[in-house]
Amino acid sequence: MSERAVLHVKGRILVGPEEVRDELWVVDGRISYDRPVDARDVRTVEGWALPGLVDAHCHVGLDSHGAIPQHMAEKQALTDREAGTLLIRDAGSPSDTRWIDDREDLPKIIRAGRHIARTRRYIRNYAWEIEPEDLVAYVAQEARRGDGWVKLVGDWIDRDLGDLSACWPREAVEAGIAEAHRLGARVTAHCFAEDSLRDLVEAGIDCVEHATGLTDDLIPLFVSHGVAIVPTLVNIATFPALADGGESRFPRWSAHMRRLHERRYDTVRNAYDAGIPVYVGTDAGGTLPHGLVAAEVAELVTAGLPPVDALAATTWAARAWLGRPGLTEGAPADLVVYDTDPRADVRALAAPRRIVLNGRVTG
Repeated sequence: MSERAVLHVKGRILVGPEEVRDELWVVDGRISYDRPVDARDVRTVEGWALPGLVDAHCHVGLDSHGAIPQHMAEKQALTDREAGTLLIRDAGSPSDTRWIDDREDLPKIIRAGRHIARTRRYIRNYAWEIEPEDLVAYVAQEARRGDGWVKLVGDWIDRDLGDLSACWPREAVEAGIAEAHRLGARVTAHCFAEDSLRDLVEAGIDCVEHATGLTDDLIPLFVSHGVAIVPTLVNIATFPALADGGESRFPRWSAHMRRLHERRYDTVRNAYDAGIPVYVGTDAGGTLPHGLVAAEVAELVTAGLPPVDALAATTWAARAWLGRPGLTEGAPADLVVYDTDPRADVRALAAPRRIVLNGRVTG
């Protein structure tokens, strides 16, 4: 029998928020809870182990001007990896990042294709900019290109109105979401304001990004339809600066953005208290740097989520929501090891001791 090099992780293995094991083994890149009989060359890592963190709203291959070259996208992905983010839901990118799937040293990506926006109603060079009559066709296109998700831009500033407003008529989003579901894809939408939310939820949307416009009267609707939110609080922190920059041209929009920012923590806590699923997303890419997952978890705690639930929003619960395994027998060995228990203090996430991706220690 040939000898195999294996990785032995021991200490406290956080299989779930309450399920803790003493050790696991990594053999041929996969997790086992049984010591392999032919293990001889054993490397041991000790500490508190979590499933690889999830950033459920991230953009690889995108900066503030649009698509970026491959070497820059690689740097973004490596920055996320070094922060412990080993699974990304890419919430819209004009770049083709399929080459990342062939790299065992880079995080795994679940893509939503390219943003779909209304004409001249989003950031230049980011989205397909179309009119409502073309929405179904573009949803079908991105559903086929993506990995089970489609990303709509649900609202944006209307320059004639001088404020945020919904981008799509109700019948268009109903038809678009129905087409995505027919093709087996889930749909999410960028939404800052209030007025697009009811139509999107009643049309069957699966998730809302940012959700700063979520009000008390809309919360029961989200609950009854099972719609999740990804608040991206590290991005919402930029609203005051954005408002200051737009004050002279769009004072109504600026005031609206400040109100949304002021109640951001209450919005997230009220959603959580009502039972709306909340997941971690940083909105990295565009104008925000990568590697912010620990900061976003800390923001959820500041908003009032219990630390274990904020941690679940980037680990066990997030992976289950995205249909990817955690620290289960036979799963790919994607895990992060810390010096202290992150359940007791989520600030531990900012200092990974070891990062294991596809069974290889990378950091």
